[in-house]
Amino acid sequence: MSDLFPGSIHVQDVNLDTAKDSALWEFAREKDFIIVSKDVDFSDRSVLAGNTPKLIWIRRGNCSTKQIEEILRTHFNDIKNLKESPDIGVLALF
Repeated sequence: MSDLFPGSIHVQDVNLDTAKDSALWEFAREKDFIIVSKDVDFSDRSVLAGNTPKLIWIRRGNCSTKQIEEILRTHFNDIKNLKESPDIGVLALF
C-alpha cells in the first residue's frame, strides 16, 4: 500500500496494537494520520470529537487483509478527497 499511501504505518509498527482507542486517536491526531478501522467506536468518537483525525471506516463484514487493500485501492480518489477536505471527517467504505 505504500505505493499509494507513502508513510502509512500499522499500529503494530509503533507498538500500539494493544493500545486503547483514545491513545490511537491521539497518536493519529498528533501525526496527522488517517485512521483505517472496521470499529464503529472510531466513527462514534469522530462525531463527538470532530474531524481530526480523519477516519476511513471499513463497513464490510468479515474480510481478509487483501480485500481491505482492494477496497482502499479502489477508493484512492475518495481517500484523497477526504484528506484534502476540511469538512469531511469520516469516509465509510463498503
